[in-house]
Amino acid sequence: MAKIKTLADLRKIKEEAQSKIKLRENSDNPEQLIQIKVGMATCGIASGAKDTMKYLVEELEQEAIDAVVTQTGCMGYCYAEPTVEVTVPKKEPVVFGYVNKEKAREIIDMYIKRGELIDGIIPVNFKTIDE
Repeated sequence: MAKIKTLADLRKIKEEAQSKIKLRENSDNPEQLIQIKVGMATCGIASGAKDTMKYLVEELEQEAIDAVVTQTGCMGYCYAEPTVEVTVPKKEPVVFGYVNKEKAREIIDMYIKRGELIDGIIPVNFKTIDE
């Protein structure tokens, strides 16, 4: 652990601790928040999913958008990696393919903030037993 030499160092540690606590608190009721899952199987990681996830976390935090960003395994869309599933409260999940930083920015600006559908959605190609 780094030594605390100034008040700024102490404030930085406090902010980091508070953000971790907030993430844990948000994960207790995820259905009320925007949920973002980044496919982090081998194919996703090889295609840049780590950078995509880091970018999403940083941008959502910077813009004070309450969201839970998690990693998940293979989503079955290896051809379109990195893939990201976004679930806005009271809406069906939407999966986006080929999500780099530019596409992630578009997802935040257009889909999350404005609710507008954008290019890059991977259509659902299955039906559940209930349907």
